[in-house]
Amino acid sequence: MVEAVLRAQGLYSLKLTARTEAWKAQLSDGRWAEARQLHDGSVLVRASCERSVDEARFLLALDDDTSEFHRRYARDSLLGPSVRVLRGLRTTRTSTVTHAALRAICGQLIQSRRAREIERVVIRTCDESPPTRESLARLSPAALTGCGLAESRAATLARLVRRVDLESLKTSAAATALARLHRERGIGPWSVGVIALQGLGRYDAGLVADLSLVKLFASLRGRWPDQTEETAELLAPYDEWQGLASVFLLAGFARGLVPGASADRARLVRARRAA
Repeated sequence: MVEAVLRAQGLYSLKLTARTEAWKAQLSDGRWAEARQLHDGSVLVRASCERSVDEARFLLALDDDTSEFHRRYARDSLLGPSVRVLRGLRTTRTSTVTHAALRAICGQLIQSRRAREIERVVIRTCDESPPTRESLARLSPAALTGCGLAESRAATLARLVRRVDLESLKTSAAATALARLHRERGIGPWSVGVIALQGLGRYDAGLVADLSLVKLFASLRGRWPDQTEETAELLAPYDEWQGLASVFLLAGFARGLVPGASADRARLVRARRAA
């Protein structure tokens, strides 16, 4: 076992980012890492080896200085309260881009709890955690459907892991990586946003059409939006920070921090729409 005391770049909260005060992760090849934040703001990482410490830096987004995001949007009329209250919030990542792609496809248009259940079943079935492109490619669409995925999503996942070298996207040029994902049938802007945030460690692709963003829009505007176009417009002012803006808006909406928005108001709009 090795220990390292790491300093995050810029504002950082492990509790907000990982939603826990004691983070743990199982890595490939039987490796592991765990972390907790010390009183002085540094992060103590215990891990199976130095390689695992380095991986923990990426998984916890410790090396991403988001100070510019906080500076630019702390007074934003929509995002500002969330930025000010949730100081140091980032998002945790997956060990492989393949895992992020699996998570994105499992989460398409279903409740997050059910999506995570399917994700866990798929990982158990491919018998490798975190899942790799090779382990998932061994599963047929029928096998993936047996794990709980809808047929269309099972076909999308099987096709994606067989056609795209997902891990190479980490080192591809920014525009190239996102464009490659967008070309894949069944991979929409929300899925690209999930893969960018959690697999590639990038903040420039927003979670367009996320159901909670749809509810946020409905609450603010009093009508149900076009899920893709109008949630994209909601995120557009945040430029290269649209991914992180999505994270703050979703967290802020859940905590009642977005001015003029509430879950109750969104439910009323949805009820009127259904009537």
